[in-house]
Amino acid sequence: MADILVVDDQAGIRLLLKEILERQGHTVHLAADGREALGAIRAHQGSFDLILLDMKLPGQSGLEVLRALRNEGLKVPVIVMSAYGDVEQIHEARRLGVETYLAKPFDIAELSHEVARHLSPAV
Repeated sequence: MADILVVDDQAGIRLLLKEILERQGHTVHLAADGREALGAIRAHQGSFDLILLDMKLPGQSGLEVLRALRNEGLKVPVIVMSAYGDVEQIHEARRLGVETYLAKPFDIAELSHEVARHLSPAV
């Protein structure tokens, strides 16, 4: 169905999201930090259908990854996830084209709904 990149520094969350999304028929790629995420995005030539991006990552923040994507002209849809409700970060992410912000811990049904909504034109 869709090619999805999950970026989160918590291995448990990465694996949980991978399992859920693969059960829904998606191909899932994982990255533990911003450097890995940008490497995966470049290796796939920006062809991911969706990125699930944690805001608090070691090294580069989720916002820095998002800025790098947009600076490279990549318009891939991004769902932002964070346990920290920093209003400035949320506004900056929205300015960079993010429509969906999920607060951790998030509801799996809500996550699945948002993934389906973002992919509906592509699936």
